[in-house]
Amino acid sequence: MRFGLLSPEEAVGAILAHRIAVKGRVLKKGQRLSAADVALLSEAGWREVPAARLDPGDVGEDEAAARIARALQVSGLSAGQAFTGRCNLHAERAGLVLIDEPKVHALNALHEGITLATLPPYAPVSAGELVATVKIIPFALPDPLVRRAEELAARSGALELRPFRRMEARLIQTLLPATPPKVLDKTVSVLQERMARLGGALLSDNRCPHEVGALAAAMAEARRQGFDLLLVIGASATTDRRDVIPMALEAAGGRVLRFGMPVDPGNLLVLAELDGRPVLALPGSARSPKRSGVDWVMERIAAGVPVDSSSIAQMGVGGLLSEIPSRPRPRELPPAERELLRVGAVVLAAGRGRRMGPDNKLLLPFGGKPMIRHVVEAVLASRARPVVVVVGHESERVVQALAHLGVQVAVNPDFDAGLARSLQVGVAALPAEVDGVVVVLGDMPRITAPLLDRLIDAFRPEEGAGIVVPVRGGVRGHPVLFGRAFFDAIRALQGDVGARSLLAAFPEAVREVEVEDAAIHLDVDTPEQFSALLERAR
Repeated sequence: MRFGLLSPEEAVGAILAHRIAVKGRVLKKGQRLSAADVALLSEAGWREVPAARLDPGDVGEDEAAARIARALQVSGLSAGQAFTGRCNLHAERAGLVLIDEPKVHALNALHEGITLATLPPYAPVSAGELVATVKIIPFALPDPLVRRAEELAARSGALELRPFRRMEARLIQTLLPATPPKVLDKTVSVLQERMARLGGALLSDNRCPHEVGALAAAMAEARRQGFDLLLVIGASATTDRRDVIPMALEAAGGRVLRFGMPVDPGNLLVLAELDGRPVLALPGSARSPKRSGVDWVMERIAAGVPVDSSSIAQMGVGGLLSEIPSRPRPRELPPAERELLRVGAVVLAAGRGRRMGPDNKLLLPFGGKPMIRHVVEAVLASRARPVVVVVGHESERVVQALAHLGVQVAVNPDFDAGLARSLQVGVAALPAEVDGVVVVLGDMPRITAPLLDRLIDAFRPEEGAGIVVPVRGGVRGHPVLFGRAFFDAIRALQGDVGARSLLAAFPEAVREVEVEDAAIHLDVDTPEQFSALLERAR
């Protein structure tokens, strides 16, 4: 492959290396240049074009990615369609992902242009979820190199999916006189959900006093009834091998295999066996749906992966869960589920707008109503839900201007601290269920619901398009849509830095949507701009 600056004559049929906006058109990175494209560039004064031309025997990036991904396929994993040099591998069923790390390293060491990225080892996945991705960095690779990568991938066994087996569990909870029944009921609900995620079921909930004899009898009854997994959770935490639950296990004929694990939360888990079947004495953290070491062990048992004292001892790396909020992973959604993505909206209406002078620009009359009301009505007419309006300066007047619109109001008392704080207040007000947020400026009265819906339609986090921005004439504008994967980055912003700074920080995640609507560049900051807005309206 030859890469560099080509003359227009050489560029016909070559692959464009960078995005170029020319004469109202956008030539995209990675597209093959036609004679018409090259003629357009020549007319615009381009004498050299950044492009790549494939040599005989070169394999294009999409074909190379697809071939290597197909070679990595094993039972339970399937390769999707390649795009922009990337081919994703998806789980065909729920299960646990096993990764042979040295073999992944070997494939990545073969050539810098070939990359394989995977989920962490022992990651649980549901059907359709993204497990690994093959990305080819250059536009093409020599065929012999691609064949070597295929051969290495095919024989490596780098990836494996262990499907979750049907597992039926019984639960025993011990009681003290002060144990609230609602705590026990909540524990049942949480563990039922855990079992359901693993494709299993919780068969029974037996409650007995927190005493060795009573608990041993309850375990004996569970053994008689039969189980694949026995879960025991005490009214008091297990603090020693001679505590109530381990002693009851031994009295019932069981054996403690491991007390404690290097995962937090989950330190006080007890692994045991009764008649050769697994028993877990759960720590108090198992009463919460929050992910903990309990999930790590239950997932391995459900997937048929051996769990013993040695394997638990190796869980310390990555086992610090208590102070690290889970970062959402991009997920591959089946096409039929894509419309279920839920996108909220945050309208920023908290600033002073000092460049406008003494007037609050958001309350200036435009078309018979305050400017901010135009913006919010347009957002409400779109598919974005919920709609959160962040107010600060003259908040009561701004809220009054939005009377009866049915929006959610979030107050930013630190609105003078900069745009970042208002954005963070708005994102914090969104429900946990939203998959993304479209950020709308309150001083853009010409935006429309169809524009917002086009951004939502283009939101495809499963294809890497986690940020969506409108473009007109090669210039990006507002509003901008951000996927949930970027909410942590938004929370880290400071001062008068808006979320648009993330476009530069995560360029590979940005999808541009070409529009003809000039409203994406039209915000109102000064009296002159407001006068021009009124003039255009007339």
